Amino acid sequence: MPAKHPPARRLPATRSAAAPSPRTSPTTETRAVQYALIAVVVAILSLFLLVPLATVFTQALRSGLGDYLATFRNPEALAAIRLTLLVAAIAVPCNLIFGIAAAWAIAKHRFPGRTLLVSLIDLPFSISPVVAGLVYILLLGSNSLIGGFLLENFGIRIIFAVPGIVLATILVTFPFIARELIPLMEDQGTGDEEAALSLGANGWQTFLFVTLPNVKWALLYGVLLCNARAMGEFGAVAVLSGKLRGQTVTMPLQVELFYNEYASVAAFSLASLLAGLALVTLIVKSWLEWRYADQIAATGRGH
Repeated sequence: MPAKHPPARRLPATRSAAAPSPRTSPTTETRAVQYALIAVVVAILSLFLLVPLATVFTQALRSGLGDYLATFRNPEALAAIRLTLLVAAIAVPCNLIFGIAAAWAIAKHRFPGRTLLVSLIDLPFSISPVVAGLVYILLLGSNSLIGGFLLENFGIRIIFAVPGIVLATILVTFPFIARELIPLMEDQGTGDEEAALSLGANGWQTFLFVTLPNVKWALLYGVLLCNARAMGEFGAVAVLSGKLRGQTVTMPLQVELFYNEYASVAAFSLASLLAGLALVTLIVKSWLEWRYADQIAATGRGH
């Protein structure tokens, strides 16, 4: 007869090694903490953003809609609005061309001085616009070598004229488009362009039908931000404009002139137009992010 083996002793039940042990996420707070953080954020935004913004519109309309609209019939205000739109219409396309070219060179190629070029693009974020304006006066003023030559031989005045305002605006706004495009182009790499070239496309076809569609949303955001800053720039423009009424005064400068002359309703009315343009920019940006969320995510733009 076969030998009988003693029955196997049942081991005590133990937790499976594969079973995950319960852990508390370091980013999980109680509801009370979450509500407290939200309240702090809302309070800070209200104090530094919403309340001042509401004050601008309240002060602009305090004397009634008639006085508010009368500001935009003022010849000086109209001249300031026209000049601001003209400067933005010149500066934004210039920065669009520069931003695309700079992003293409930095993201798609490797060359000596690449890091230095990126630092130079970020320079307007670091220096005061007033300092930039003073540098332009030294370089292009009527007493400088270049400015004097242009004025004496061609009658072209740069400082205290529209060209100086355009140059100042271009300087303070040119990082916006480039800095929107560079991270995205670097993240996308060169695979799509190489595939297009291998299929017979030339350089321009690759750029127009492959590269630009891949970065169109970042490009649009950069243009919106650049345009908003171009219309609201004060520091560098104040130094280079000379504040010649009806000639070299943009909307931000005209707001200051109105306020210094105790025309507070006119000052806040014109300021409300600038604030409204900024809000429109924000609304358009938010709507595009909501409307085309899937396409934006597909292009890899994660910010």
